[in-house]
Amino acid sequence: MNGLALHERPAPAASWRIALPHTTAAVPVARALVRTALAELEHGADCDTAELLTAELVANAVEHTSGRSPIELVVELLPSGCQVEVHDPDPAPPGDLTVPAGPAPDPWQEHGRGLLLIRALSASCGHRPTGSGKAVWFRLPVVPAQRRPV
Repeated sequence: MNGLALHERPAPAASWRIALPHTTAAVPVARALVRTALAELEHGADCDTAELLTAELVANAVEHTSGRSPIELVVELLPSGCQVEVHDPDPAPPGDLTVPAGPAPDPWQEHGRGLLLIRALSASCGHRPTGSGKAVWFRLPVVPAQRRPV
């Protein structure tokens, strides 16, 4: 279920927090941090999906907020999966994150599908105000280990 700021968060088993530059250079750094964090889980969330959605959140924060203040990436490993948050200095909510607004994105355009991907691929997503702007987040569940033939 997608939602806003009023969600209960279980205590994380581990967490990472890093300030990233307010430039596109932050995207590969954020992807690498998420990949490293999820490697710590024995049966983790889908790393490829987590990297993709993190890249979308970070790219949106860089593109749609102004200023030079850093953005912050928070990765929390939970018993049930992971939660990734991106903090930015703009208090305005992120467009159509939790409820689609307007027509479907044009498939021929380079932009416009990031929030759609986050809604479609995450177990839940939302945003909440922070003391310095907002945090946009998504959760992914733990993927059960696959059975291997003996």
